[in-house]
Amino acid sequence: MRIVMIPVLVLVFYLPYTWTNFASAAIFGLAAITDWLDGWIARRYQLESAFGAFLDPVADKLMVAVALFLIVQGHPTPWMAFWAAVIVGREIAVSALREWMAELGQRAKVRVAMIGKVKTTAQMVALLCLLYSVAPNVPVQDIWMGWPVFHIGDWTLAIAAVLTLWSGLQYLHAAWPSLREDERAARERSRQKKLGNG
Repeated sequence: MRIVMIPVLVLVFYLPYTWTNFASAAIFGLAAITDWLDGWIARRYQLESAFGAFLDPVADKLMVAVALFLIVQGHPTPWMAFWAAVIVGREIAVSALREWMAELGQRAKVRVAMIGKVKTTAQMVALLCLLYSVAPNVPVQDIWMGWPVFHIGDWTLAIAAVLTLWSGLQYLHAAWPSLREDERAARERSRQKKLGNG
């Protein structure tokens, strides 16, 4: 369902109406809620599957990446682009790391940690606030019910980006011994092959 909501989010974000900022934030919020609800139901009723374990993270990362691209387009500042690049780059790198560790049979070493959950929460708050604030056909919305939503989103995105780097480094640190061992094993296989050919 979340993948289907991505083109809807993009379409609504660019509609020439004054309510698109609220609708964009609502769509993203609904996607975040369904993500949590799907995970809770799967764990509660033991409905987890290999396909779901693959598709859920893909849908999450696509939704976050698209939301970040929309926000940068709606508010194209160097810092906004930098934080977005940090978050998207880290997601790609950690996804590749997890796949590599899965091939080594050690994916559990890079399972989601508490800092990753805190990062995700900060990221969701930031994206909700910024999608509400920077829709292209609506003036920048800084105040909602007395709350400075743009500045909350701006600062929370920076915090999320820092936590993103921190958690990424933690995953790399946890995986590093296994990666080095795999590299040594590959070199040894190459050496044995050369000796055999010789």
